[in-house]
Amino acid sequence: MMKHLCLKLKVSVIFGTRPEAIKLAPVILELKKRLGIECRVCVTAQHRKMLDQVLDVFRIEPDIDLKLMRPNQTLAGLTARATIALDRYMEREKPDLVLVQGDTTTVFVAALMAFYHRIPVGHVEAGLRTGDLYSPWPEEGNRVLTSHIAKLHFSPTDLSRANLIKEGISSENIIVTGNTVVDALLLARRAIKRITALTITGLPHELMNKNATRLVLITGHRRENFGHGFESICRAIRDLALHFRDVHFIYPVHLNPNVQKPVMRILGNLERRSLPNVHIIAPLPYLEFLYLMQRSELILTDSGGIQEEAPSFSKPVLVMRDNSERPEAILAGTAKLVGTSRHRIVAETKRLLTDAEAYRSMASKKNPYGDGKAAKRIVDEITMRFCMRS
Repeated sequence: MMKHLCLKLKVSVIFGTRPEAIKLAPVILELKKRLGIECRVCVTAQHRKMLDQVLDVFRIEPDIDLKLMRPNQTLAGLTARATIALDRYMEREKPDLVLVQGDTTTVFVAALMAFYHRIPVGHVEAGLRTGDLYSPWPEEGNRVLTSHIAKLHFSPTDLSRANLIKEGISSENIIVTGNTVVDALLLARRAIKRITALTITGLPHELMNKNATRLVLITGHRRENFGHGFESICRAIRDLALHFRDVHFIYPVHLNPNVQKPVMRILGNLERRSLPNVHIIAPLPYLEFLYLMQRSELILTDSGGIQEEAPSFSKPVLVMRDNSERPEAILAGTAKLVGTSRHRIVAETKRLLTDAEAYRSMASKKNPYGDGKAAKRIVDEITMRFCMRS
């Protein structure tokens, strides 16, 4: 691998969504500390508003903003725009290394354009697999394809490393680092501790009181759950809210119309009528969301990142998917797969809300995703591999 003597190593960090920004923020901050590295931040803004909130929290100013998001965008349309824009970016910037994270369209296209320009790629959170190319879709395809382009693979766990080795990736190029989401969480928790009064639009102020009634936090956005899956999830929430009148169910709803429509049709009017303990609110900024996560009793989600974050708050997670590329959480007992079955979501949530021992068993488990030093390990490895020692 080429090493750079005297001149600064130019590293382009490219991302487009809120989860990518959260997990790359600690890496960017660590890169900017190193005297021998020039860190350039490029955002595609695949998700505009939700991305900007995270950039503000970590005080990261993009060097290049491609502004690719369009209303009701399709995967093909986004891919086409990203291909053209990132091809031009590589030609103009000529980075020595491109860093991407995860499994979005931005990740795959950035890796492909770097490959076309013969620029090595480092993949953060490499090696996550479900084994089903269509679940999650298109994320599983994106990360498999990216793995076979990338030169350096920063795997969060030993299991993800093993997945890559099974696919023929050289073990010499796989580095187990832990997950950078833990680094980001530790940085953000310092800011959360400074919050003395918090108001969230759509929520009664008394719910922000740590001694107030119990909360269940809900999120959902996966494409494979569009349609029947989300309808089943919403009906399960309605059933639970009817059964547990003293528990408040808070659902910050993703902006995608495929999520918004079934949620508003099935749950939207209930909070104003028969079920005042159901709260449908807008997507939350990162710090406010973490505050609610910390405040909640448990979490219902189809998100991958939340499975990694919640154990640091000792919060059980019920994963509303049929499989997961994060088996570490399942094996550790911090999360449990429940699918989108209305009956199973209700039954497992009831169990955690009524069985103290079952709850304690999940809440007391250690976070399997690292110690908060993943970003340093990543940047140390880049420095060692690309920069000559003086």
